[in-house]
Amino acid sequence: MVEELHRQRVLKFLDAFYSGDLEGALACCTDDIDFVARAPVDLLPHMGRRQGKAAVTETWQTVHSHYSSMRHEVPMIVAEGDKVAALIRVFFRKKDNERMVQFTIADFYTLRDGRIIRISQFLDTFDVVQQLLDRDIAGDLAGDGPGG
Repeated sequence: MVEELHRQRVLKFLDAFYSGDLEGALACCTDDIDFVARAPVDLLPHMGRRQGKAAVTETWQTVHSHYSSMRHEVPMIVAEGDKVAALIRVFFRKKDNERMVQFTIADFYTLRDGRIIRISQFLDTFDVVQQLLDRDIAGDLAGDGPGG
């Protein structure tokens, strides 16, 4: 079945990406890959929309440059036709202070001729930004933090 093939292709892509094999991850994608990471680009300027392998490569290199290690788990993956959806739990170790950042991503993939043509990514940006900044933003907003 095509769905099982697409599911396996996405899992191969994820293994390559999170192991740091960006060449291998890019080999799973079309030249005109469209990558959209829905995140506040004011705080995470490397996120947002990127089109084409060159732009996507730059974004992925930036992401990897901030972490000494990355690992992932895929608790759920569903394929239907040329679409695959994956819930991904990620664990990134920050280079600057060795702290572990962990969060969940929902990725939605579209495949064409066996390769990924589109990735649409969603994450809890509030949680991610709070972990990256190493501060309790919720407390800050409620007046309980350093500025309150």
